[in-house]
Amino acid sequence: MEQITAPELNQRLQDAEPHPLLLDVREPHEFSYCHIPGSVSLPMNQVPARFAELDPQRETVVICHHGMRSAQVAHFLTGKGYAQIINLVGGVAAWAALVDRSMPTY
Repeated sequence: MEQITAPELNQRLQDAEPHPLLLDVREPHEFSYCHIPGSVSLPMNQVPARFAELDPQRETVVICHHGMRSAQVAHFLTGKGYAQIINLVGGVAAWAALVDRSMPTY
């Protein structure tokens, strides 16, 4: 499984077209509190039932609070044949600390 840091993701979002899908697997209340702009919410517990809604060829960065849930989802998606799955190391906590210090933290 590929990993990306918050600063690397920030740079990729500035440079890459098309942008990767930002798949936030936190719970809806976490997502509503804070999220990386452009992220799509798909809570971890819904992924097994809904992963077919995702494009298996699209570069997808999986995001959670600290990078643990997203790593599990990234592993799951990779096992289902999704080709370009990347885990955000440190999750939104790292994004808030290293990229967007105005983002609320919890």
